[in-house]
Amino acid sequence: MLVKRSWLGSDGIHSLAGGEPKKIAFVLGTRPEAIKLAPLIKEFRRHARDFSTLVVVTGQHREMLDQALDLFSLKPDFDLHIMEPDQSLSSITVRALAGLEQIIKQELPDLVVVQGDTTTTFVGALAAFYQRIPVAHVEAGLRTGNRFRPFPEEVHRRLISVMADLHFVATTQASQNLLREGVSKDVIWMTGNTIVDALFWVLKQPYSPKPKLAGLLNRDAVKKILVTVHRRENYGKPLKDICSALLEVLRVMPNVEIIFPMHLSPTLRRDIWPMLHGNNRVHIISPLDYQAFVHTMKSVDLILTDSGGIQEEAPYLNTPVLVLRTETERPEGVLAGVVRMVGTDPLVVTNEVQRLLSSDLKHDAMVRQANIFGDGHACPRIVQQIANYFYIPSLTKVGLTKSHSNKIS
Repeated sequence: MLVKRSWLGSDGIHSLAGGEPKKIAFVLGTRPEAIKLAPLIKEFRRHARDFSTLVVVTGQHREMLDQALDLFSLKPDFDLHIMEPDQSLSSITVRALAGLEQIIKQELPDLVVVQGDTTTTFVGALAAFYQRIPVAHVEAGLRTGNRFRPFPEEVHRRLISVMADLHFVATTQASQNLLREGVSKDVIWMTGNTIVDALFWVLKQPYSPKPKLAGLLNRDAVKKILVTVHRRENYGKPLKDICSALLEVLRVMPNVEIIFPMHLSPTLRRDIWPMLHGNNRVHIISPLDYQAFVHTMKSVDLILTDSGGIQEEAPYLNTPVLVLRTETERPEGVLAGVVRMVGTDPLVVTNEVQRLLSSDLKHDAMVRQANIFGDGHACPRIVQQIANYFYIPSLTKVGLTKSHSNKIS
C-alpha cells in the first residue's frame, strides 16, 4: 500500500535562476541505507534554496528501519510498507518496483539517489532508469568478484553500476573496480563513505545506555564479544557452525561473555535460538538502535560479524573485527590489519578468538584507528558534485568542505 506522508521541514520552494530547486529523491528500505543516507539528506536540506528532497522508503525492513529514521529525525514523504512475514527476494522486488514506479511517475524527480546494494537499492535504480531519470549511487564500486558472496548484493551492486550516472566511492580500490568494468573516470568521485559522517554525528550526541545493556557492558571482569549475523549465504550449516564456534569459545575461555543482538529474520532465529538460548553467558537481546549499537561496538573487546558496514565502522572505534565470511568487498580493513577474515569453520573461529583475547599484544595490534573509509565529510562532497552535475552556480563556485572530492584520474 502506498502512503504519502506530509513532512514540515526546511524544504521550501525557492527560485533559482528562474527555475525551481532540483528535486532529489532518496530511495531506501533497510536500516543500513537509512543510517548512511540520513546525513546526506540532512546536508541537502541545508541547501534548500537549490534542492528539494523527497524521501521514499519501501519498508523492506520495518522495525529496524524505523529505529534509524527516528534517530535522525527523518520522516518519509512516501512509505510503501512492503514488508511481509518470510518475504522472498522476488516479492520484495516486484512490490517495490511497482510502488516506486508510481511515485517516480507522479513526482518526476531530477535525480534518484540510492545507497549500497540491497534489493531496495537495486529496484530504486531500476525504477529510475525505466523512467530515464538519472541515478546517483552512494557507496559504489564494492566488489568481491564472487556473484554469490554476498548474495544477492554482489549482483545488485554490479547491475546498479550499469544504470547509475554518478558513482560516489569511498576508496581508491572501489574506484579501480569501476574503472575495470568500463565506467568512465569522469563520473566517479572518491568522497569517503557517508557511514563515517553518520558515525561521527552519533558519537557527538548525548547517550545513556538502558539499564540492561549498561549491566552487560560494565562487567569489567569479563571479555566481551559482540556478535551479529544476517547474511543469506550463512543460512543453514554455516550459521550452525558459527553457533558451535561460539559455544566452543565459551567452553575454553571461562572469562568470556557474548552479546548477541539478534536480527529479526525468522530464518535466522530458527537456527540460532535452539543452539544458544539458555546459556547464561550468551546474552541474546533485541536489535539495538544505531546509537546504542555504536556505543556497544566501542565498549566490547572483539566483534564477530558477517556485516559489511561494521567493517567500516569498527576501525574508528578501536575494536578488532573477525569477519564470519570467506570474502569481503571491503579489503581495505584487512590490508590495514584491523579486520581479519575467518569464515565459519568452528575450529578456525575459536582459535582466532583465543589468539586475540588471550594476548593483549595481539589484540592491540589490531587496534589502529585510521581514516580508511573517509574523514566524515563525504556528504558535503557528494552535494557539491551533484551541484556541479546540475550547474548550480551558488554551489559550484565555492567549496562545501575543506577537502574537496577527488576526481578519479
